[in-house]
Amino acid sequence: MNKYMAEFIGTFWLVLGGCGSAVLAASFPDVGIGLLGVSVAFGLTVLTMAFAIGHISGCHLNPAISIGLWVGGRFDAKDLLPYIASQVLGGIAGAGILYLIASGQAGFDLSSGFAANGYAEHSPGHYSMTAALIIEIVMTAMFLIVIMGATDKRAPAGFAPIAIGLCLTLIHLISIPVTNTSVNPARSTAVALYVGDWATSQLWLFWVAPIIGAIIGALIYKVMAKES
Repeated sequence: MNKYMAEFIGTFWLVLGGCGSAVLAASFPDVGIGLLGVSVAFGLTVLTMAFAIGHISGCHLNPAISIGLWVGGRFDAKDLLPYIASQVLGGIAGAGILYLIASGQAGFDLSSGFAANGYAEHSPGHYSMTAALIIEIVMTAMFLIVIMGATDKRAPAGFAPIAIGLCLTLIHLISIPVTNTSVNPARSTAVALYVGDWATSQLWLFWVAPIIGAIIGALIYKVMAKES
């Protein structure tokens, strides 16, 4: 249960910190943090939680990552569903706290997006569904490669949280204009449930693409890192 609690708290923090930066601070008058700030915030949520709970649960915070690590031989199948449930519930709780805070501002409107992921007319840059699929698959695959490489027993010890956090920052810098960046079904589900409507109808892509990407990344790393 300690592992599942850690995944719940970690994903709670990822959604509250990452999506919270987008909803509350990205365009705050005069001193908004913008795309760069939101990207850094997402990276910091993973970096801080990796140091805080990495030794308890491995700090996956993401169903796609858990699946990818299982495919990569780094994770036990018996923990897969409990991890995913803990991550999704933690994300929903984080989005709930964010909603309570954000709705305290006059004029707050969920239709503005609430940091939900989307494609076509709901993409920040109006990118197509195909573009969204490609970027989510590729970004998640690269994320998995970095995670598996940074946590490999042959990698320098103690630096994995930094590499993983910076990787997620870079992923957001690249892909926020395309999909608002998911690479994480729990993060996407958490805010989509509050937005409803288009966000839930497009949610399928932000489960399918990250999971495909994570599996691809795991398989690539297994081949690439195989010791001769």
